[in-house]
This record gives sequence, C-alpha cells and structure tokens, in this order.
Amino acid sequence: TSSAPDTDFVARLVDVYPNGYAQNLNDGIIRARYRNFAQGEAPTLIEPGKAYEYEIDLWATSNLFKAGHAIRLDVTSSNFPRWDRNPNTGHEFGADDELAVAHQTILHDSEHPSYVVLPIVPLAPVTAPPQP
Repeated sequence: TSSAPDTDFVARLVDVYPNGYAQNLNDGIIRARYRNFAQGEAPTLIEPGKAYEYEIDLWATSNLFKAGHAIRLDVTSSNFPRWDRNPNTGHEFGADDELAVAHQTILHDSEHPSYVVLPIVPLAPVTAPPQP
C-alpha cells in the first residue's frame, strides 16, 4: 500500500558475502500508475491505503551464490539517479514542482503473499576442449 496516489517500487537483488559486503546484481522498478500497462491498460492512479499487486521485473541475470553467501532483496521507492524521481503527487510529470512524501507498506500475509521467483539452473559439467 502507499499513502500517495502514485509512487515507485524498486526491487534490488543483492549477493551478500560472508564478510557483509553487498554486491548489487540487478534491479527493477514499477511506477504505480503503470502497474497494468504491460497488459494494455491505461495509466491509472492508485487509491492511497488500498492494496495492489505489483510485479517488478528484475530482468535476466546469472549469479552463482557461493557457500556462506546470502540472497537479499531490497525494496525501496527510489533509486535516483538511476531512475527518475517520482513526486508522489499523481500530477502529470513536469506540470508543477510539488513533491510529497509517500509511505509504503509491503504486505506479506496469507491474504497478500509476497514472493520472489529465482530460477535455478543446474551447473553444466565442465569438459576440457579437445586437444590437437
């Protein structure tokens, strides 16, 4: 949920090393008004406080998580300057300079399950190239 009529949700996949070093692997973003744009729907503002489903594409990547490493998912509402800022007002972009603070809640209960899909690709056997 969000306290604003429009906001962003950013997800970042992170490989956390045993010493605490965190390596960003990939990220993705969804702007609330465009949550159903891929299905051909027009941009639509959200009702503050109402639960919506957001699918954030982290794009294809590959990583071998070594023993002792942890998989972390960061969820935030900003990743400026990588992605442009969202004023959280619902106004047309560039129409004014008003900014609003948005408070987000990620729901994760039986009614609103949150999940991450991480496909696992088995390691292929390594074979030596043919010798001349």
